[in-house]
Amino acid sequence: MHMNNIYISGTGLWIPPYGITNDELMESYNAYVKKFNADNSEEIASGTVKELTPSSSEFVEKASGIKHRYVIEKDHALDPNYMKPLIPARDSNELSLLAEIGVKAGKDAMKNAAVTADDIDAVIVSTANLQRAYPAVAIEIQNELGIEGYGYDMMVACSSTTFGISNAMADITAGKAETILVINPEITTAHNNMKSRESHFIFGDVCTASVIQLNSSSKNKFKILDTKLKTVFSNNIRNEFGFINHIENKTYQEDELLFKQNGRSVFKEVCPMVVQLIEEQLNSLNFSTDDISQYWMHQANINLNKWILNKLLDGDVDEKIAPNVLDEFGNTGSAGSLIAFHKFNYLEKGQKGLICSFGGGYSICSIIIEKE
Repeated sequence: MHMNNIYISGTGLWIPPYGITNDELMESYNAYVKKFNADNSEEIASGTVKELTPSSSEFVEKASGIKHRYVIEKDHALDPNYMKPLIPARDSNELSLLAEIGVKAGKDAMKNAAVTADDIDAVIVSTANLQRAYPAVAIEIQNELGIEGYGYDMMVACSSTTFGISNAMADITAGKAETILVINPEITTAHNNMKSRESHFIFGDVCTASVIQLNSSSKNKFKILDTKLKTVFSNNIRNEFGFINHIENKTYQEDELLFKQNGRSVFKEVCPMVVQLIEEQLNSLNFSTDDISQYWMHQANINLNKWILNKLLDGDVDEKIAPNVLDEFGNTGSAGSLIAFHKFNYLEKGQKGLICSFGGGYSICSIIIEKE
C-alpha cells in the first residue's frame, strides 16, 4: 500500500543522564555472584541451589555488541545488594515518569518537524512496557502539551515504535487526523533481571518520538512509501507481569515477572522471517536492495543484524549503510531502529531507506522511506 503523501516530519530523542559501561556492570554483577555463592554455600554444596558463574565485558560484547547503556538510575542498579534501579514513587497528581520523558522526546520531535501543539491532532504512546493500565499515558502527554484531539496507548513489544508509526499512518489515511505525535518511552531496566548472567547486560533506557504528518512542509521530512507488518505467536520472548497476577492462585518470585527469552530460538526463528518480509516488501514495490541506501535495523543484538543484512545484501555491510547504536545504547526495547534513524541518517534527496524492527510477539515491521 503506497502512502505517497504521508511523512515522518521529524524525530526526537531523550537520553537518561546516567551511563553504565560493561566494565562497571561486570564489577557489580561479579560482586553479586560472589556474595550469592558465599551466602548459599551450603545449599550449593548439597545441590539444592545452583552456583552462579561470573561474567566478563568480553563475553557481553561478543554475544551482543553492547558496550554501554543509559539508565534512569545508576547507583542502585550497580549495588550488589540491590541490582535494579530505584526511583522515587510519584503521586497521581504528579506527571508520571513515562509522560515526563515522553514530553521531552516529543518536544524534540516537534521542534525538528517545525510543528506546535496546535498543529497536532493526536498522540500515540507505543512502547514495549507501559507503567500502568489507565489512564493512558498518551492522554497524560496530550494534556501536558496542550494538544486537542485524542490519544491512546499501544504495545507490540519490540516492534511497538514502528507499529505506532504504522498506526499513525492508518489514522491519517482514515481521515481521523493530519498530524500525529508518536512517542516511545522505553524504561527497559524496569523489566530486566540484573541478577541473570544471560540478560543483565542487555537493556538500556531511552525515549524516542516522531511526528507523522500529511503533506508535510518540514525541512526534515521523509516520505513514507510503504509499511509491512507481520506477527507470529511465540513464548520465546515473554513477560508475565500484569494485573491478572493479583488474582492468580500463585505467589510469584521476582524473577518470574521480569523479561525472559530463549535467545537461540529467537535467532533461529525470527531472522529468516525478517529477511523474507523485507524481500517480499521490496518485490511488491518493484524495488531491489540496490534501491535502498540505508538500513536502520532493530537494535537488540549485533549478531542478528549481521545475519539478516548478510542474507539480504550477500555480504558484510558497512556501518554507514546499517548504523549500529547498540554499542552506546544497548537494547532499548522498541526504540533502537528509530534512534539509529534519528542519529545516523545520511540520505540525500531522492534516496530511499528502510526502518525495521523485530522481536517479541513475534512481531516485525518494515517501513520504507524516501528523502524529499
